[in-house]
Formats: sequence, structure tokens, C-alpha cells
Amino acid sequence: MPPRSSSSSSGLTPWLLIAALIILADQLTKVLILRTFQLGDVHPVTSFFDVVRAHNFGAAFSFLHGASGWQRWFFLGLGLAAAGFIIWMLRRHGHQKLFAWALTLILGGALGNVIDRAIHGYVVDFIQVHARSWYFPAFNVADSAITVGAILLILDELRRVRRG
Repeated sequence: MPPRSSSSSSGLTPWLLIAALIILADQLTKVLILRTFQLGDVHPVTSFFDVVRAHNFGAAFSFLHGASGWQRWFFLGLGLAAAGFIIWMLRRHGHQKLFAWALTLILGGALGNVIDRAIHGYVVDFIQVHARSWYFPAFNVADSAITVGAILLILDELRRVRRG
């Protein structure tokens, strides 16, 4: 079989490596939290930031957190399907840097949370931001990557619309 030239799959490799680094950072931080914190522990870092240990059985903002258990498999399957679609998109559009960065961040984050669902049945969250009596739902490295990726997707689309 002849060697592949700089095909779409070779352009995919750097993006997959970046996604793997995101997954690694996400999982290492979660293991650290699981080993050092009990569920519900709160350790203030600043007046607006705490490190906590929370378990999210649902999705973003604990959507479906209280469902009977089917949501674990639903979100696990959804995450795997999204990962497959993102890899397909990266194969086709990996040369579009901003778009590929966005997809890569979302891919790494999605798979980081999929790993949690597969292993624990819930997602480990540990970053808590708050002001006075207002608290943003706890989140993690994977959620942060997904959020930044979504922002980059919006910026990429705005840039595309402006050029068009």
C-alpha cells in the first residue's frame, strides 16, 4: 500500500493530539479531586472562587440530574456520537484553523465528560464561581474547553459572515 500524502487524516493528527491533552488535563484534575475531596467539600480559594466536589448526573447546569438513570446512557451515547461527528468535521475542515480549534476543544471536553459517565455514572465537577449569594453551577476542565470551543465557533461564524 503506498504511503499517504498529506491527506486529510494526517491533518487530523495534531487536532486529535490536542484533544487528547485536554482529556488528560481534565481526567488528571478529576482524579485529584476524587482522591482529596469528599462529596460536598468546599475549599474557598478567593472571595469569588471555591474548589468543590460535586457529582453531576445530568448535563449542562444539571439538566436531567434527577432523572431515573437513563440519562447516563443517553448522554454517554450523545457524547460519543458528537465525537464521531466532530472527528469527521475535523477531517474535512482541519485546515480552517479557528474552526478546527473550536471543534478540537469541544471534542476533548465532550470525551472528558464521556469518560466520567462511563466510569462513574456521573461527571465530576470542582470549579465553583460565585458572587455574594449568587453561585454559578460547578464545572470542570472539560466544561471549560467545551465553552471556549463554542465561543470560538461563534467567532468563526461571525468572521465567515463578515467576509461573505
